[in-house]
Amino acid sequence: MRIVRTLPALAAMLLAVVPAAAVQAQSSGDSNPPLGGPAISGVCYLSREAIFANAKVGKAASVRLKQLTEQAQSEIDAERKPIDADVQTYRSQAASLSADQRQSREQALGQRMQKVQEDQALRSRELEATRVKAMGQIAQYAQPVITDVYRSKSCGLLLDRNAVLGGNMANDLTPAVVQGLDSKVTTISFNLEQLPANSGAPSGAQQ
Repeated sequence: MRIVRTLPALAAMLLAVVPAAAVQAQSSGDSNPPLGGPAISGVCYLSREAIFANAKVGKAASVRLKQLTEQAQSEIDAERKPIDADVQTYRSQAASLSADQRQSREQALGQRMQKVQEDQALRSRELEATRVKAMGQIAQYAQPVITDVYRSKSCGLLLDRNAVLGGNMANDLTPAVVQGLDSKVTTISFNLEQLPANSGAPSGAQQ
């Protein structure tokens, strides 16, 4: 029987997925010479991922998510520690126990381990729900800034910068939106979302 540790992996995903998208977009441009060409009047570009990664409020949200993830992992570790100790004790005593005693001890340990796995899966779902809500808050702050920059640049069409294969990116609104968002908000406060224990799909952790 073993407990699959998923929170560290989730933390890496929560904290890296947005910045990684921005880095990938930048590195793609660095590894290949720009196609260039004339700027297309009225066509503008924006990367939401880069906004979340570079704006002060996005960086603050990443720090807060990291704190919440570390707290959740600490809680799971504290819950698991006495079970790990009891497993070691059982293994040292197993040879001297009867078959019925071994079965009884294993069943009790298995139930306790299952509870830890269920709590771990719940914390993972809560962290993901927290990330989604935080990104939604940032998007609400960013939308009017995007609208203002879009109008100030006389844009007639806005495209996702990350979906553009190449061309003249002179009308990239991202830096101006990041600057405008920084002047509007630099941080947000949020706590871990609370979900019912039976929410989401059943845990697939191995025993």
